[in-house]
Amino acid sequence: MTLEIRSIDGGRKVRRDFLNVVDSIYATDPAFVRSLDMDISDRLDRKKNPFFEHGEATAFVAYLDQVPVGRISASIDRLHTERHCDGAGFFGFFDTIDDARVAEALLDAAAEWLRQKGAERMRGPFSLSINEECGCLVSGFESPPMIMMPHHRPHQGALIEAAGLTKSKDLFAWRYEVGSVPRRAQKAFDEITNLPEIEAREVDLKHLERDVELIMGVFNDAWSDNWGFLPATPREVQKMAADLSMIALPQLTQLVFINGEVAAVALALPNVNEMIHDAKGQLFPTGALKLWWRLRVRGPKSARLIVLGITKKWRHARRYAGLSAYLYVKLNQSAHMLGIRSGELGWTLEDNAPINVAIKMMGGHVHKTYRIYERPLV
Repeated sequence: MTLEIRSIDGGRKVRRDFLNVVDSIYATDPAFVRSLDMDISDRLDRKKNPFFEHGEATAFVAYLDQVPVGRISASIDRLHTERHCDGAGFFGFFDTIDDARVAEALLDAAAEWLRQKGAERMRGPFSLSINEECGCLVSGFESPPMIMMPHHRPHQGALIEAAGLTKSKDLFAWRYEVGSVPRRAQKAFDEITNLPEIEAREVDLKHLERDVELIMGVFNDAWSDNWGFLPATPREVQKMAADLSMIALPQLTQLVFINGEVAAVALALPNVNEMIHDAKGQLFPTGALKLWWRLRVRGPKSARLIVLGITKKWRHARRYAGLSAYLYVKLNQSAHMLGIRSGELGWTLEDNAPINVAIKMMGGHVHKTYRIYERPLV
């Protein structure tokens, strides 16, 4: 069979194939949820995605005898290069049939593009950066992915390793059942609630961009020492606020202030994936109405906690040691009131012991593991 790799810059047909190839790859996978085509197209659009203000990217589709059978992206992030100085470029959107020749050809195409851009190693999957979808699923295949999380079949990680890439880092996604909370967490919640200098509130949808700036300000401070961290740029914050305006539920957010200064934040999102599972990537003609009804009328049954952080200034102050437990309990209460039954926390780094221990204390358990791979290009 003739194998060919084509760039999405080759025309509309290749771009359509990039979107549609997942239908055949995951045809027999009941856990697969196709992302909205509009979202994927916007993320690859140099005019719409703020990533392209500090990065470059391309994407490829693999064909066997003219039939699309896989896809991949390649990206360079100048912010990453300046901050980490590790010569890394990235691959992402890696989806392929169970064929070693196809997988290797896709990875080689991404590697060659990265090499031409001066990268010394290839790392991923990142679609397109660490602040978007990350990792290749290596455990937890039986359940559908949460919002902004990828999904893969078991063969895909094996194909990446067969192509010479090795593990760089594992990311954990934690399952959490909404309900009662441990006594220790409730005690911490009560102690923080009774502190006179503490004020807490939900996000104000009328001033969403302002509040998202506060949330991402804490994110940029609290996560700054983490592996692979990249700060969100002002334009990325604006884009996030615009995206959240369509799906955010204020009850699933929390901003905590100490003497008027923002000190800790939590942001969870309703799991839109449970509402678009039958949309086949399209919001029109009926998908948008279904999404609105399922989100605003029926209500979500699951949610994903994507940000929970405490600024460095307050993180180690003994008086505020219960802040993270306070946020967990607060969101648990809100989720219960909304009729949400379960949530996903994360992702978290496998070696971030303080965070992982805290999640275990709240009753969470790892239900999915995503792996980051890499290999040298020189």
